[in-house]
Amino acid sequence: MIRAVSVDLAINLSQFSQRLTAAGIVHRIVEESGRQTIWVYSEHEVQAVKQQLAHWLKSTLRDTEVSPPPADGLTAPAAGPNPFLRISRLSYFAFRCCPLTWILMIACIAVALLSGMGSNTDSVRYLFYPLLSSASLSGLLAEIDNLSLALRTLTPMLLHFGELHLVFNLLWLWYFGRQLENMISWWEFAVLVTVTAFVGNTAQYWQLGYNNFGGMSGVIYGLVGFVWTLSNCLPNSGLLISTKMFIAFVVGLVLMEVFASSSIATAAHIGGLLSGLLLGVIFAVYYRFFRRADLLGRPIKAGEKDRDA
Repeated sequence: MIRAVSVDLAINLSQFSQRLTAAGIVHRIVEESGRQTIWVYSEHEVQAVKQQLAHWLKSTLRDTEVSPPPADGLTAPAAGPNPFLRISRLSYFAFRCCPLTWILMIACIAVALLSGMGSNTDSVRYLFYPLLSSASLSGLLAEIDNLSLALRTLTPMLLHFGELHLVFNLLWLWYFGRQLENMISWWEFAVLVTVTAFVGNTAQYWQLGYNNFGGMSGVIYGLVGFVWTLSNCLPNSGLLISTKMFIAFVVGLVLMEVFASSSIATAAHIGGLLSGLLLGVIFAVYYRFFRRADLLGRPIKAGEKDRDA
């Protein structure tokens, strides 16, 4: 991301942030050294943000307008009597912000409806983990020798068995997915989801020996481990997870194993979590020592320690 402009902390940028979102500008506002910095993705958006901010500050200081006019070249969604158009535009901007997260959520909902929340498994039988003959982990991996089988090691993440199971996973997918898609590239996020899904699903199948399981939980735990690792190794990047939240997830995992081990895909959770932690370490090393920058593209000088944002 590219630094656009910074302003004093005393200025409330919440309305201005909504204005940028309505204009289709994907951005992040981060506190740095006692100031608020707005980050965007292109040089064109840098100029647009500067123009917008100048207009907005003038109108705010004069206190003559509740909603400042859009700057040249930017068109905010109409606030007129057409709510459908406004909702359509806002939906487009929301999808543009985190498309892969939306695609995964929509796919989970579609599969849940097709399968009757898991009650009609015949309609989605090809989404279950493939039945393999080997009992050893190395043997299982060796049997996955074509694209069809490889894809089926991932698709159990789309299966859900009950409304609560689906809603819980979608909420956490949205919480972590939209953060990460604003921080890392789409293909990096795709790799993260693919690896955590594969490791979690394969671990569960290896433990059980059959494929009657599913859910996005292994990926969710992978995202938890990944975000927590990066939030500690690159704390200025603005990822939102505390150590307390991470501990809560781990404690929840232990409690589920103790009280509901027969109905919970514990191996998928553990596999997802461990693979997410490992990928977080790999990403942190790559950004800190090879790119020498945090997730927002800001340089990290040799010997410099990140400050909490």
